Amino acid sequence: VKLNAAKLSAELVRRGFRIVSGGTDNHLMLIDLRPKHATGKVVANALDLARITVNKNMIPFDPEKPFVTSGIRVGTPAVTTRGLKEAEMVNFIERGVELREDEAALRALGNEVKEFMADFPMPCF
Repeated sequence: VKLNAAKLSAELVRRGFRIVSGGTDNHLMLIDLRPKHATGKVVANALDLARITVNKNMIPFDPEKPFVTSGIRVGTPAVTTRGLKEAEMVNFIERGVELREDEAALRALGNEVKEFMADFPMPCF
């Protein structure tokens, strides 16, 4: 879980995102969306259409209201439980942020995410 989070965090930074703590040493990361000129509310809703679950989240000294936020919180436990490893931390998040105003494109991205995740089924207990 921690290795997946570290890989995802590093990849997000490489793609121009700002991780609030500079990275992560646990299963979560808080992403400041201001460099992408986006809000947590808009991005969380957009990524939901793309079948990617994140939470809108305030960042330290957030200029946005709590209902809007400047950040999102991302974790890796769910995808790790499904069997993804560091190599599979392919980042659909960046594309979802870029497409945040295009509902049809987000739904198409969601189909791509669904197809990718088909190789990593939910565990059965």
